[in-house]
Amino acid sequence: MKVYDVVPGLEFEPERDFAQSPAWFLDGTHSVPPWTPMFGWFWINFCRHGMQYGAEKLSLPTVKGWDWRFHRGGGYLTLLLVRSEEEKQRRETEFRKAILPFIDNYDELWGGYVKEILGRYEKLKALDLDKASSTDLLDNFEETINTCRRMWEIHMYMMYGTYTAYILFENLCRDLAGIDDTSPLFHNLVSGFDNKVFQVDRLLWEFSKRAREDGLAELFLGSKPAEIQGRLQESTKGKKFMKDFMAFMNEDGWRMQRMSEMNMPTWVEDPTPALVNVKQFLQKGGGFNLDAERSKITEQRKKAEKEVLAKVPQEQRGWFGRLMLLAQKSGVFSEEHDHYLDLYTHAMMRRSALGLGRRFAQKGTLNDAEDIFFLIPDEVRRAGINPDQFDLRYIVDRRKADWQEWQKTPNPPAFLKEGFDMDMAMGVLVQSMDPIALKVVVGAMPQVRPELKADLYGTCGSPGVAEGPARVILNEDELHLVEEGDILVAASTSPSWTPVFSMIKGVVVDRGASLSHAAIVGREYGIPVVMNVFEGTAKIKSGQRIKVDANLGVVFILNK
Repeated sequence: MKVYDVVPGLEFEPERDFAQSPAWFLDGTHSVPPWTPMFGWFWINFCRHGMQYGAEKLSLPTVKGWDWRFHRGGGYLTLLLVRSEEEKQRRETEFRKAILPFIDNYDELWGGYVKEILGRYEKLKALDLDKASSTDLLDNFEETINTCRRMWEIHMYMMYGTYTAYILFENLCRDLAGIDDTSPLFHNLVSGFDNKVFQVDRLLWEFSKRAREDGLAELFLGSKPAEIQGRLQESTKGKKFMKDFMAFMNEDGWRMQRMSEMNMPTWVEDPTPALVNVKQFLQKGGGFNLDAERSKITEQRKKAEKEVLAKVPQEQRGWFGRLMLLAQKSGVFSEEHDHYLDLYTHAMMRRSALGLGRRFAQKGTLNDAEDIFFLIPDEVRRAGINPDQFDLRYIVDRRKADWQEWQKTPNPPAFLKEGFDMDMAMGVLVQSMDPIALKVVVGAMPQVRPELKADLYGTCGSPGVAEGPARVILNEDELHLVEEGDILVAASTSPSWTPVFSMIKGVVVDRGASLSHAAIVGREYGIPVVMNVFEGTAKIKSGQRIKVDANLGVVFILNK
């Protein structure tokens, strides 16, 4: 018998949930592969809260955020639509006022939130988890929960504000210039901007430059990923390199390879993935190519701005220009929120939970510290103060067995009420004008054109055409396998993957939309990206030669 559901009250129940909405979409960008129970609890509860909070704070005219359900480790979402025209008009009036802080001073608004959330992290990190009392450990965990809740409020308020402006700008471009965000000209308008994730990547490149200067290049190039750290400790220069590298990790390494989970080590715990990035920069050689690429893309953007503005009537240029400036922040925010919000908060969740997990393992409550990821907060609270009095292994055993089964059978891309098909469901998405659904999580559906005789159909994330060997990466710990000239094939990508974009010729992702990570980074690196092919990782094998035509949104497998 089950003692607790994973997310009590928010697990998918067809009879009840289809009465609320005929369509529930799988968030394939974040919940593939399936989440561990504790992470699922955090995401479903607080992403759900944050989306409704952000939509209400901004008074979005057409949507009140999302509702979420948990099913076999997957997150399923539906839109909370504004139904009456009267309410839409009222909310639109309020929205015009609420969006002004974004348009008038985006940098100050976002900078204030970054300062707030970093302050919260510093307080959480101040506690020595291994020396703390059980009550202090539990207090830290509760404050981590509060921080996660607050992170999602900031996250979705900023995301809805910025991405709604992106859609409004796209609509203006469509009406006044005849382009949308499938057009290379539109991509040029919103590309060529630096952000925190790229700055971290540049620091990794600078460490590769230092490794070469310190005579450590051959050590990196001749070592397997797991050997690099140990071999660096064998020399004086290597020890100094690692000391400085770990100082960098303690500043910017609060991330895991998978952005939306907590069951993998952070770079602070195990810097191997970051050291592999250094090795890959050494293998590639040369300068930090994003610098040169950005110079070219910035010039393209300036030309695109002049070209598009020339098509805008004089009396509309003022508003068009202000909206364009905010829309251009969308790519910057997309990457920076991953660094400061998702990745960092999830690292704090892992840190706090593992502190309790180690204590629970010492007291016999669990067999292993990481077993805590198969509990949910109410169960943690049950044993938090007096862990020696409780045995929670029976819950972990059941949940772990369930989770292992979830990995074997993929969740369906959507749950649809009988008589309601995917075309109807996509119509609801378009009607909602919800920028996160349309531009991040679900995206546009591929249009199959038989005359092209393509093997996979998707949508354009970044324009261009490329041909080369495929490199299928199913797990983040396989990124060291990526080689110069490969075409990356993955379910999706996240900021920890960004350094490999300097080596590859193109990207194919199963899921994604125009403001998802692969699309934004592909545009900045000037490489083609085809998204939403759904079956790329299933149909393409590493080593096969493939052709990616992002202009058409298709992929050809050249040697089957």
